[in-house]
Order: sequence, then structure tokens, then C-alpha cells
Amino acid sequence: MKRTDSSIEPLNIYSGSFFGLWLLAMLASVGWRVADEPSYKAQIDEWHLNRVKSLKSESGWLNVAGLFWLKEGENKVGGDTGNDIAFPSGKVPVQLGTFQLANGTVTFTPAPEAAVLVDRSATGTEKPQPVLTTETIFSPESRKPVVLQHGSLRWFIIKRGNKYGVRLRDLESPLLNAFQGIDRYPVDESWRVKARLEVPSEPKTIPIMDVLGQISQYPLAGTLVFERAGKTYRLDAAGEGEKLFILFGDPTNTHDTYGAGRFLYAAKAGSDGTTTLDFNQAINPPCAFTAFATCPLPPKQNKLALAVTAGEKRYGDH
Repeated sequence: MKRTDSSIEPLNIYSGSFFGLWLLAMLASVGWRVADEPSYKAQIDEWHLNRVKSLKSESGWLNVAGLFWLKEGENKVGGDTGNDIAFPSGKVPVQLGTFQLANGTVTFTPAPEAAVLVDRSATGTEKPQPVLTTETIFSPESRKPVVLQHGSLRWFIIKRGNKYGVRLRDLESPLLNAFQGIDRYPVDESWRVKARLEVPSEPKTIPIMDVLGQISQYPLAGTLVFERAGKTYRLDAAGEGEKLFILFGDPTNTHDTYGAGRFLYAAKAGSDGTTTLDFNQAINPPCAFTAFATCPLPPKQNKLALAVTAGEKRYGDH
């Protein structure tokens, strides 16, 4: 079919002239180059796809199947409810082994003939090896978790305050198949705002409570100050590696977004003392995806009076 768009015709008329060649050169150097760059929406959509992949990965939150707090001393584990810790029935032998907690160090001893493997990748081992005797899986000097496995199950130790727990993953978790994605608000670039970081004059921490009721001290990177619709808002940010970590709540938590607030990460402030807060990248905390997470909660000063209609919406009912 012949194209009749009159706005294109001048290119045909002047294509052999100096003007036509100049115009084509300008389009090539400006318009066509810009067209090759992904739009802001496309960038956020790609970021969201990677976020979903992370949730579904082996280290994601969708396969978390249990959290078992250890008592000091011996803790027997297996597929029978008579154990101190009962892993999913049918996934492990009746007797799988024993955890021993002593003064902040946790060891694991497999039951006879229990096929338990250990991932020592943190120390350079290329593939999991059988646990033949007692294995130290957590100590006060631990930097990375030592992961044990049997079949589709993976487990390691976490520490929360003075509590030590076994976090269990099931790579065949039914939640993986049931997961259909996360609803989110339409991408809106107006929610990508510039913020000024007010850095404290001396090192400070933020006391933050988690869902267990425990309070931890997070290093305060500073207070982010931004404007929206002519009003000024403030959010305390913790330093987390190369990023700023922000826990925030807002009025959408009542119905549309996760009730306990959301997480947001941002780049550290540049030499001009500013960074960008992109609320289109506001995410649900792990507790939205599993009942076995120990999420921190937004501090009082980070509960905005502003309804943040951007980012992920409510998921699940945890």
C-alpha cells in the first residue's frame, strides 16, 4: 500500500539536493541515535524483569520454605515431627542429623547414611562435597553462609540479634510455580526525583525494629531531602555497600501496597551532594513473599504523608 503521510514526502522531493542530504545527516546523527536508546519506561521494565528473575533464582525469596530457631546445645533435625526441627516430610530421612549451638558457633553432624552435601564455595571448592563428619557451618568469624543440601533442600544459618536460626530453601517449592509476577503502578517518570543528602556531622545510627520485635542499629548515611508538588519530604537512608537503603511507608500501604512499607535503593550521593530517588523501583520486602523472613520495618520518621503511587503493589497476604 502506498504511504500517503505528507510529512514524509519532502524527504522524497529533496533527497537528491544538498538540503535533503543535510537533513538525512541530521536525522542520522540525532533522531536515529536517540531512537536506538531505550526509553525510560523500557529501562524500568527491564529492571523489573531482572527483579522477578532474582526472586525466582536459587537465592531468591520464593523458595524459602522454613525458619527454625536453634536452642543452645543439641538440635536434632529430620523428616519426623519428633525431632527438634522437622524438615518437610518426604524430602529428607526421618533422621537427617544434628545441629549443635555452642557460644555462637553452629556445627552440623549428619546421621549415619544421610546424604548431606556441603557447599564450601566461599573457600574455593568448585562443587558440593559430602559431609562425612561434623562440619562447622557458622561461627562469629563467618563472612558468608555455609550451605548444606539434601535433594531439593538447601539450608544455612542466619543470626538475628542473639538468635540463631536455620533458613531452609526448597528448590521445588510450589510457590515458584504459583508465582505470576508482581502488580505495579504504571511507570511514571515524575516519580524519579532529585534528592539532596544531608550527611550527619559525626557518625550516627538509626534504630530499626524488625518483624521479630528486635531492634538493630543501622549506619545512618544521611537524610534525603526531596520535593514533590511543591512540598518538601525527608527520608533517613542507611548505607548498604555501594547503595543507599531506604525503608519507607506511605498512605498507599493501607490498601494498595504492602502494609509494612516498601524498600528503595539509590546510588550514593555524587560530588554535588545529590542523588536520584526512583520510586518506580520501590519494592516489596521479603516478608511479602514468605512468612519465614525477618524484615526490618520503616522507622517513624520515614513514614511519608505523601501517597507514593509508583513501584510495586501489594503481593501476598503475609
